[in-house]
Amino acid sequence: MRAYYHDESNEHPTARHDSTGEYLDLNALKEVGVLAFVNQSLENVDAIALERGYVARDEIRVSKEGLGDGYEAKIKAFYEEHLHEDEEIRYIREGSGYFDVRSKDDSRWIRIHVEKNDLIIVPAGIYHRFTLDSKNAVRAVRLFKEAPKWIALPREPGLETNPYRQQYVSSISA
Repeated sequence: MRAYYHDESNEHPTARHDSTGEYLDLNALKEVGVLAFVNQSLENVDAIALERGYVARDEIRVSKEGLGDGYEAKIKAFYEEHLHEDEEIRYIREGSGYFDVRSKDDSRWIRIHVEKNDLIIVPAGIYHRFTLDSKNAVRAVRLFKEAPKWIALPREPGLETNPYRQQYVSSISA
């Protein structure tokens, strides 16, 4: 797993976008509420799931084969800036991709390259997006506190009053 400031270039979203040379260690991600774990076993993921109260899970294959006719629409939806009212927790079983999360001051993207056996926990209320890398495939376990669901709330000015957004902003400003 690698983290760095996104270069905001016009290259395709699946490009690395790492020309800034501003790399971050995984502890720096904690400043924006993101928890990142490298080289995790499924047993470790199970322990974290139990500790955090996750009771449901599914597996998603984000690839042309895995998503079929819905591939283009899903990739576009994943890459639109959005937030969730639940933590987004993903364990990468195969492949790789990029989670982009907003910096603490909300002005820049932090790109997090996730690969096989990486676990990432993206907090509720943070603006983020996801895309594949040039390999164009990832298989991930998604964990949920209730029945599996994925509801993205696209960024728009009115979303700033969302209680999950406000709780998130409060948590990183302390």
